[in-house]
Amino acid sequence: MNETTPSVERVRTALTAANHDDTIAVFPDGTRTALDAANAVGCTVAQIAKSIVLRAGEQVVLVITSGANRVDTTKIAALLGQPVKPADGRWVRDVTGFAIGGVAPVGHQTAPRIFIDQDLMALDAVWAAAGSPRHVFRSTGAEIARMTGGTVADVREG
Repeated sequence: MNETTPSVERVRTALTAANHDDTIAVFPDGTRTALDAANAVGCTVAQIAKSIVLRAGEQVVLVITSGANRVDTTKIAALLGQPVKPADGRWVRDVTGFAIGGVAPVGHQTAPRIFIDQDLMALDAVWAAAGSPRHVFRSTGAEIARMTGGTVADVREG
């Protein structure tokens, strides 16, 4: 039996509601960083769908990017039409319901504006955080876009 938390169960419920298979897996050694997650899962860092939370005033902006990429906040600000800044850990937890390292694409307490790295669309499988720094779920970029209604865009730095 996989250990679980209320935030992991929130992700599980959101996946089920979106007609996505429950592919949540737990890795006791942790999946907090993209590298940790890739090592645990046995995939490339690029296949980790990394969640970056930004702030646009009080609006939550979630960027789901390939673990191999860094997010260009200037591109996000242009897509959003307003400036963005990094969010601190306490605010992330308060508005999303997730701790940094466990922010999932779905199951947020406050609905975020979502942007999805176009680089994820080219990958056969991706793994995303599932509500805790030890839980991830298997999906595809296209499925994450479908479930979240996020905007697929060029968000990569460089």
